[in-house]
Amino acid sequence: MSDRVDRIQAEWARERPDLDVSPQGVIGRLHRLAAALTDELVPVFRRHGLGEGDFDVLAALRRAGPPYERSAGALAAATMVTSGGTTKRLDRLEAAGLVVRRPSPVDGRGRVVALTPRGVEVVDAAVTEHMANEHRLLEGLSAEDRRLLEDLLRRWLARLEDPRA
Repeated sequence: MSDRVDRIQAEWARERPDLDVSPQGVIGRLHRLAAALTDELVPVFRRHGLGEGDFDVLAALRRAGPPYERSAGALAAATMVTSGGTTKRLDRLEAAGLVVRRPSPVDGRGRVVALTPRGVEVVDAAVTEHMANEHRLLEGLSAEDRRLLEDLLRRWLARLEDPRA
């Protein structure tokens, strides 16, 4: 089975036989896979009136458990977005009635972000559909292949996120 990445590598091998382009076999396919997955994931979020980043914020709050709240700093860390980016997302979600912000009871300068009852309803519906969609996207892989792929990606990501690992 040959794909677009194989063709690109063959062209480079012809044009630059001195260059080892083997990393493209993994990186190129992962890059294409990430784009294809995004194309498959985003429509689910849109059906719930959310962008990908909005879903990320709501999911981080929902995973916190009752009362579904986090400090603004903890929320930024959980979503791996800058505080400015988080603020923009929160502005949209607050305007939509999905989250509320209030002063922190433990830090006078801090803010706490919480899901509204409507926010819980929206994120629960969205995450249910999202998980069904992710299961669909993985249907072509056996349970063993999924476990192996997950393990390889976990180890690789750990090395990239913490080079000392």
